[in-house]
Amino acid sequence: MAVEKRDIDWGSLGFAYRPTDYSYVCNYKDGAWEEGGLTTDHTLTLSECAGIFHYCQEVFEGLKAYTTEDGRIVCFRPDLNASRMADSARRIVMPPFPEDKFIEAVKMVVKANEAWVPPFGSGATLYVRPFMVATGNVIGVAPADEYQFRILVTPVGPYYKGGVKPVALQVPEYDRAAPHGTGAIKAGLNYAMSLYPSVLAHEGGFADNMFLDPQTHTYVEESGGANFLFVDKEGTLVVPQSATNSILPSITRRSLVQVAQDMLGMTVVERPVKFAEVEAGDFVECGMCGTAAVISPVGKVVNGDEEIVFASGMEEVGPVMKKLRETLTGIQSGEIAGPEGWVVEIA
Repeated sequence: MAVEKRDIDWGSLGFAYRPTDYSYVCNYKDGAWEEGGLTTDHTLTLSECAGIFHYCQEVFEGLKAYTTEDGRIVCFRPDLNASRMADSARRIVMPPFPEDKFIEAVKMVVKANEAWVPPFGSGATLYVRPFMVATGNVIGVAPADEYQFRILVTPVGPYYKGGVKPVALQVPEYDRAAPHGTGAIKAGLNYAMSLYPSVLAHEGGFADNMFLDPQTHTYVEESGGANFLFVDKEGTLVVPQSATNSILPSITRRSLVQVAQDMLGMTVVERPVKFAEVEAGDFVECGMCGTAAVISPVGKVVNGDEEIVFASGMEEVGPVMKKLRETLTGIQSGEIAGPEGWVVEIA
């Protein structure tokens, strides 16, 4: 029997936090994770000496729960979030949260908040944010010995209120990550690095930044929170790679690559992309891809006094980005049959 939805104007939701009924919490102590479970307490009480405050041991993930056309509640590829979070934790010496337990926890907290999962067709979704912080006291520079894993969920509206439209980016004078640093993991410290240049971009009228590689400043890397995709004049999907391991392995990007190859019959090339190629007009379309928006089409990039406008322009979404986005969102909502295991049923 379906749970009655909350009395909310789902169509007017913004992309902002709204507390729901339950969160999930699990603590790590004495070298092991406890059982964990649901909580109605949406606050954390920590020592002033907790490791998160001093040495920034924190990792997180982001995924969504959807209501399908036939009324089921599903999540999209949570196993990849579980795997990526474990990789992120290992990189900054945190105990990985068990991947099977991660998926169970996602199912548990989404099911418990079923009334908060927006109805099909509303344009809204339930955003699921797993995160882990160092809670143990630490004063010398060292990993903490206690941690807390939590999952909060909150209903959010569509990333684009007025529909999907091309955006403008700038090339910043700052770097997002260090060569061979932590750019390839999903940790808060990377996003802190991008906040200042993001604020500057917004003040300049840009949606985001196109960060170049931190070692040579000649290759395209990613934006403040999304991977890039390009389409060349032959219709090939070109996906930037990093020689210095400083691009986050986006789950949306990996999924779009598979959709392009296996479902749309496109040629896909994953390689380092020189910014000079963008300047030369070698690409007719560009997009940023991530959980929140799936694909944000890019109409132009500004580098100092230089303005580079893609052939798709600032008025319309390019045909390839449009088709990729429609196909992946169709898979997520259950309207299009996708690869086995991508859509995981919750209730």
